[in-house]
Amino acid sequence: MTEDAATRPPIRVLVVDDSAFMRTALSRMIASESGFEVAATACSGSDALDKIASLDPDVVTLDVEMPGLDGLQTLRCIMRQFPRPVIMVSATTEKDAGNTFDALAAGAFDYVPKQLSPTSLDILHIRPDLIAKLRAAAQSRKSHPGDFLSKKPPRSARSETFTAAFPSVPAIVALGTSTGGPRALQEILPLFPRDLAVPILVVQHMPPGFTAPFAQRLNTLCSVTVREATHGECPQPGVVYIAPAGLHMRVERSADSRAVIFLDTHPEDYLHIPSIDVLMTSVAESFRNLALGVIMTGMGSDGAAGMQAIYRQSGLTIGQNEATCTVYGMPRACAELGILTRVVPLSQIPAQILQATQYRRRA
Repeated sequence: MTEDAATRPPIRVLVVDDSAFMRTALSRMIASESGFEVAATACSGSDALDKIASLDPDVVTLDVEMPGLDGLQTLRCIMRQFPRPVIMVSATTEKDAGNTFDALAAGAFDYVPKQLSPTSLDILHIRPDLIAKLRAAAQSRKSHPGDFLSKKPPRSARSETFTAAFPSVPAIVALGTSTGGPRALQEILPLFPRDLAVPILVVQHMPPGFTAPFAQRLNTLCSVTVREATHGECPQPGVVYIAPAGLHMRVERSADSRAVIFLDTHPEDYLHIPSIDVLMTSVAESFRNLALGVIMTGMGSDGAAGMQAIYRQSGLTIGQNEATCTVYGMPRACAELGILTRVVPLSQIPAQILQATQYRRRA
């Protein structure tokens, strides 16, 4: 441990869950990690609000389903009275997925899925994900004190224009995002018109059981069609395809130049399945300079190799700027490689895509 790490105050976490087993399991995971401290546990929403007021924890883990004041109601109270990063701990049922997306829209930093099981062995698999997200949440509070909830740029922010003529009009968009992505996608996808001239393929890191409800939710908000991708279909203009959790999504072009979506688990040694790198690399190989890559908020560096592949083929690459990212990890990795054609606020990404694809609104 470095001297700096040794003297840095621990990240103080409040664990909120109505299950005594879950409170104990989560507390042990957090307390066993260097640099973390469990400030307290709470068994209900009202108990959580009292302890936040008295203990001022850095981050809160919050169960989605609780009797009385449920997770979503508690979250809204936290954001109104004691704004700070909250990690939702959600079961993986379709109902819980919907509640989790409501929580993200209400300001939750991120979520960790749990398996409903009576044994601790089944819950231990979430530890790396939980710790990474708690660390990122605490860092977001330091980076944006009092402002981690609001990442939107001022409405007066103007879109940066393409000052040089783009040599080719993109035929496909590959978009990758992770932490903060569900909320970000809910903000930008409704801004695309129904007659968008290109398909958009999206990799959003999510656990199994979440991508189909998420696609359905987005589809109700958007003019474009949004759906979970299926193996063997041909991507169509005006449709957004969400990669299913647990499957890589890639695009290949057949002998007659038609693009086809392929879904599989290979390669299996990637940290994330689906992987942004796998999607974008395939798009770069199939579409070359007609590819457009977009990298948005998220932890880590997934997407850096794929964006680099698109950039090397003279495709267009757009990165979300730091100020509007929940976590400036994946865009930072691309920016440090010098492979981003444009860096813009989240709200300006649709305008950049429409401009690049030479969209003209129908009269």
